[in-house]
Amino acid sequence: MNVVDYLRISLVDRCNFQCLYCMPEGAKLDYILQQDLLTNSELLTLLKEVLIPNGFTRFRLTGGEPLLRPSVVELVEHINQLPQTQDLSLSTNAFLLADLAQDLYDAGLKRVNISLDSLDERTFGNIVGGTTQRIGKTRWQQVWAGIQAAHQVGFDPLKLNVVVIPGVNDHEVLDLAALTLERSWHVRFIEFMPIGNGDLFGDRGWLPSAEIRQSIRDRWGLTPGQVVGNGPADVFQIPGALGTLGFISQMSECFCDRCNRMRLSADGWLRPCLLNEHGQIDLKTALREGVSTPVLRDRVRDLLCLKPEINYKGRDSGTGTGHYSRTMSQIGG
Repeated sequence: MNVVDYLRISLVDRCNFQCLYCMPEGAKLDYILQQDLLTNSELLTLLKEVLIPNGFTRFRLTGGEPLLRPSVVELVEHINQLPQTQDLSLSTNAFLLADLAQDLYDAGLKRVNISLDSLDERTFGNIVGGTTQRIGKTRWQQVWAGIQAAHQVGFDPLKLNVVVIPGVNDHEVLDLAALTLERSWHVRFIEFMPIGNGDLFGDRGWLPSAEIRQSIRDRWGLTPGQVVGNGPADVFQIPGALGTLGFISQMSECFCDRCNRMRLSADGWLRPCLLNEHGQIDLKTALREGVSTPVLRDRVRDLLCLKPEINYKGRDSGTGTGHYSRTMSQIGG
């Protein structure tokens, strides 16, 4: 059985973007009330007394947009100081990163993954939706400033995630891949999934990683590559490039059998599989109702034993549109 030691921790379900692949345009979400979010103290208690004793040693902070959490730097510092923490990373849209990159790095954050679905400001705006921007800068410019700041303070590897949507940004694959030629960045192409915006998925479909790889191979060639991380990406490199290319192929090349992760939602639900909503545990409510941490520890241990079967069901649903009660931002995908 695959060792499950990687936990994705959602700090908040809200996001300052409304990306096409995460939710339908104009969708209104019922966000978690502040009092229903895990507090810093509750999160740290669960980590120290329930989750780490069950073997979790590598952590990624997600959202929504995790940088919207006011205490994000403090949480990074606390989690990094836990003696069992072997790796601590964060996924962000980078809109707020320029102002926080140095503080996060100094607090012990090791790596960042940044969403960058287009190099064209108009296309980028169409993908991320809404009107969010900061004075004097477009949303793309603010995100690019965050990427530059992350690079300058020393995050390595610096990963850029691209969700490829046919007819929206697939024509930019080569331009995005070219970012790795002269920068030690790691661009990862992710197949569009049906979670969040099933209507758009049904209309656009998805582009297999094999086709994306072939277009890059035809332009420059490709060789196997390596990059530090905990995810399922297949890594390649353009010959002579400083960075690498990753391909996350959850639709065309199922990787359920090597899944090493669980997800903890911002409101305390521990979820063993992204594509299967069965088998979740409400750790927050149990903790607040006085259930002891040894009992919670046993419940998590039992869920770990069930994960292979839950993964199998997820594998079946992963190739269809399915129905999911939460969006990516609410799950902490």
